[in-house]
Amino acid sequence: MGKKVQILAGKIKLQAVLGDSKQAKAIYDSLPIEGKVNTWGEEIYFSIPVDSVEAPDTEEVAVGTLGYWPPGRAFCIFFGRTPASTSDKPRAASAIVVVGEATGNLSGLKKVKDGESVELRT
Repeated sequence: MGKKVQILAGKIKLQAVLGDSKQAKAIYDSLPIEGKVNTWGEEIYFSIPVDSVEAPDTEEVAVGTLGYWPPGRAFCIFFGRTPASTSDKPRAASAIVVVGEATGNLSGLKKVKDGESVELRT
């Protein structure tokens, strides 16, 4: 079923659901997590204090996908094309673990800038 969480990025507030995977549970158990926004195309990512507990297996994802990127120990929010995209779908820099999905209108994320505060919380 998953667990509901909130994402606050800059002045944008989103609702999201973390899935039932081991990686999603490890992230949920570490909440709240605060960080600084990094952007890569239409992706926001930020470092989190969670180690990889699952092998990454996905690169191309749907808009709204939440992922964990092991090389950067980063939580990722995909809301459109990235520099690695080969279609209209977001594509991670390298394989990620899908951990959940953001719901609602994600277009406001385009206004969030590098260095702004981001928080993942229950």
